[in-house]
Amino acid sequence: VQLQASGGGWVQIGGSRVISCAASGLTFNRYRMGWFRQAPGKERESVAAISWDGRSTRYADSVKGRFTVSRDNSKNTVYLQMNRLKPEDTAVYYCAARFDLRTTVQPTSLSEYAFWGQGTQVTVSS
Repeated sequence: VQLQASGGGWVQIGGSRVISCAASGLTFNRYRMGWFRQAPGKERESVAAISWDGRSTRYADSVKGRFTVSRDNSKNTVYLQMNRLKPEDTAVYYCAARFDLRTTVQPTSLSEYAFWGQGTQVTVSS
């Protein structure tokens, strides 16, 4: 299984960015996908998650209303649209996959995700 995150980079405060994660080696439409981030000196935290069919999503309070998670099962890819970015959004962003055929996204700990990507750095500054 391989999860390849891409699209990170430098973004101006208030700007937008889309990062993506391409999956291979798994039956993508049987997996819930999650986005996580880790800032220097901080623990990895959940940002967003999306059900296998894309109908259910869940967001951290810190990004609700600014970030949107989506997926294209025909392309085995999950996306994270990030708007109105703030300096505190600066982090390495990771995607992860968990086998889960439930149609609603339940709160899940990091340890319940079986597969992880390598991360992509997003830096927000003026």
